Amino acid sequence: MDFSYIQLTRDDHIARLHLNRPDVMNALNKDMLGEIATAFAALDNDDTVKCLIIQGNGRGFCTGQDLEERRVPDGQDMPDLGDSLAQRYNPIISAIRSFPFPVLCALNGPAVGAGAGIALACDVVVAAKTASLIFPFNRLGLIPDSGLTWSLPRLAGFARASASILLCDPIPAANAKEWGLIWDVVEPDELNDTINGLAQKLISQPSLGMALAKQALNHSLSNDITQQLALESSLQRTAGAHPDYKQRVLAFLNRKGG
Repeated sequence: MDFSYIQLTRDDHIARLHLNRPDVMNALNKDMLGEIATAFAALDNDDTVKCLIIQGNGRGFCTGQDLEERRVPDGQDMPDLGDSLAQRYNPIISAIRSFPFPVLCALNGPAVGAGAGIALACDVVVAAKTASLIFPFNRLGLIPDSGLTWSLPRLAGFARASASILLCDPIPAANAKEWGLIWDVVEPDELNDTINGLAQKLISQPSLGMALAKQALNHSLSNDITQQLALESSLQRTAGAHPDYKQRVLAFLNRKGG
């Protein structure tokens, strides 16, 4: 599958989606967003993939919407941003969260605006020490989108989310880890090895269990405890009936007995 603005590769059950507009720090335009959506549709139909890594090419992860695409001649109305979100951005955030297997983000540089939204929608985020998260929406008279008003309060807490959104100050990678926004921070030259190691660990685990765990986590913040317990029972019934569970239990007992 040929793309102009992203790269999609598969190897050893791991898919890699590289944002590939390095000359503009991987800023998002209509064509790039369309290619990302196409890539997710292709991956949904690929039963060999057990893990996805998203990373940016060049110096940045993604600087959000390409504002050059928002340039309009004098006298013309600005585009309908609500429609832009509904048609292009929201489906990508939803695709990351509904992807049946883990989505890892290798945060190699600044993640700005919707770029930060994409990063924080991922299941595990590892950042280079030089990376940062920036939410500049208020400077443009906008509100945070791409799921950020959902993810930030849940991950960082209301006070930090509120200050980050209103002040628009960059959040260095070390602070993002301290606040619980991301999983880990490493030296820039260690980022690829670290993310590849995590991916290898994930694909060594039973696929169904990971898919069902992600499903349970997706519901956990909207369910009350009674609903979540019922969901756990239902999903565990499915997991326990799969041959993977029996095989893993027998392997554990055989090692213990040996």
